Amino acid sequence: MSVVGSPPPPCRSAVFCNAECEPSASPAAENLRFSMLCGINAARLYGSRKRLVLRGGRGWWNSLKPVKAKDDDDAGSNHGRKCSVMSNENVKPIKAMVDSDSSWNENSSSFSSKNLCEVSNVGNSTNILWHDSPIKKRDRQQLLQQKGCVIWLTGLSGSGKSTLACALSRSLHARGKLTYVLDGDNVRHGLNRDLSFRAEDRSENIRRIGEVAKLFADAGLICITSLISPYQKDRDACRALLPEGDFIEVFIDVPLHVCEARDPKGLYKLARAGKIKDFTGIDDPYEPPSSCEIVLQQQQGNGFKSPCDMAEIVIAYLEEKGYLRA
Repeated sequence: MSVVGSPPPPCRSAVFCNAECEPSASPAAENLRFSMLCGINAARLYGSRKRLVLRGGRGWWNSLKPVKAKDDDDAGSNHGRKCSVMSNENVKPIKAMVDSDSSWNENSSSFSSKNLCEVSNVGNSTNILWHDSPIKKRDRQQLLQQKGCVIWLTGLSGSGKSTLACALSRSLHARGKLTYVLDGDNVRHGLNRDLSFRAEDRSENIRRIGEVAKLFADAGLICITSLISPYQKDRDACRALLPEGDFIEVFIDVPLHVCEARDPKGLYKLARAGKIKDFTGIDDPYEPPSSCEIVLQQQQGNGFKSPCDMAEIVIAYLEEKGYLRA
């Protein structure tokens, strides 16, 4: 058996060659071509008598003809020669990886009738199959000595969500717990940069972040999301993605006038001047959670809690519910 990264074998009587098998000028390109020609399709070669040819960065199927037998000594001495067994007119673009007469297809469990029955359509994705991992969530949690969950921080702009997320992550890190913060603005720099602040795009923004948070929680991490998430239905949809109890909604209840007085980004001023449209709290509504796990009230009359004090309230909840141990 040939190993990817080793030099290609000489053309022998037992090998089907093609017109492109002379050594490449680039070792990396040669290794890639060699692995595709001799590795990936090795199991298909004798059943289909076709081979994948890498040409110009694209894959092509070539119909193959066997090379006339040569003496081993003679074959071994011509390691780098060009083989001219087939013509270019036989080269056709790949259309599908289907080969009904291939024994590889017949023996592969990937195409078993059981798996075919489980192929499904989800949204616009068709013919997809869920593959289970041998390492489960409980295994990862045991390794990390914690339980994966999502702490969903919601509140008006300027309520202190990002500040609390950082304080909470720092405190948990000091306790030896693995966390990751999904900040709304940060995610819009990359994954969600194609979304605006229209109502439908805000819903899609929340949906994507909810799906990513679910993956982090499944990995055993304590995922902290920090974003306004103004609509109850969108937060409820994210809650439904996770097992019961693993979605911990934290409402930072700060009055609008306090947030506007803080205005750390200057956004309220721009919204009042009409330079920002659909701004939450000004010309777009914020729907407070109806049944969240934690409410952190910040009222002027009661005094303001520090970010560290609020983080300790959340950590106390995590300890009580057993999320800080496996």
